Amino acid sequence: MQTINHTAKRTDTQLLVLTHLSQLLTYITGFGGLVVPLILWLTQKDTVDGMDEHGKSIINFQLSMWLWAILSIPAIFLFGLGILSLIFIGVVSFVLPIVNAIKASNGESPSYFMTIQFIN
Repeated sequence: MQTINHTAKRTDTQLLVLTHLSQLLTYITGFGGLVVPLILWLTQKDTVDGMDEHGKSIINFQLSMWLWAILSIPAIFLFGLGILSLIFIGVVSFVLPIVNAIKASNGESPSYFMTIQFIN
């Protein structure tokens, strides 16, 4: 007797969009922009088509932004360059999730620049 694997992935662009937009929780809670996408990615990566790619890019982006922000703090003492970089990080962390949510709704792959590949 054969067993057939019926684990076909479903297409759910709304969940992908929601995952990208959940990064904006950072501005409300301070850390929700990393926790919520991480939970969505870990629970849905095997059932939603494209979630693994989008989830990895979101987690890599969030970890990279945290790292760049931590590295910018000592740079504040270097002629205020850290303040400029923190402002830049804040703008990029707000704009890129929205841009990539639009890309996800159109079925495109995400693209976050300044991202270190922690998870492949």
